[in-house]
Amino acid sequence: QVQMAQSGGGSVQAGGSLQLSCGLSGTAYRPNGPYCMGWFRQVAGNEREEVASIDTRGVTKYADSVKGRFTISKDNTKTYLHLQMNNLKPEDTAMYYCAADPGSLCPRNGPVGIYRGQGTQVTVSS
Repeated sequence: QVQMAQSGGGSVQAGGSLQLSCGLSGTAYRPNGPYCMGWFRQVAGNEREEVASIDTRGVTKYADSVKGRFTISKDNTKTYLHLQMNNLKPEDTAMYYCAADPGSLCPRNGPVGIYRGQGTQVTVSS
């Protein structure tokens, strides 16, 4: 089993910053992978939107809507996945989820989310 426990998030004014973190653990978790990991977000009633992904080699990919503002990273122990969000906009308001799939490379739209965090709300006010 692989557990993903999220922290961070909250409310911020437009232009502000937040960091989301996802702790990875469990008897089946292997820090050296391979995994495709990422973040997606969802607004109630809408389809999920992939935000960012990172593969085992550290190659990152971002949605056009967050490029230049968000940064996905893994810590040196490879037991934490982070999403640094800067210059936040009201349209970034959503529930954010971390996700991971076994495998070396990420699919075009990021991880499906075989393993997922519990979700954390991000609210950006104008």
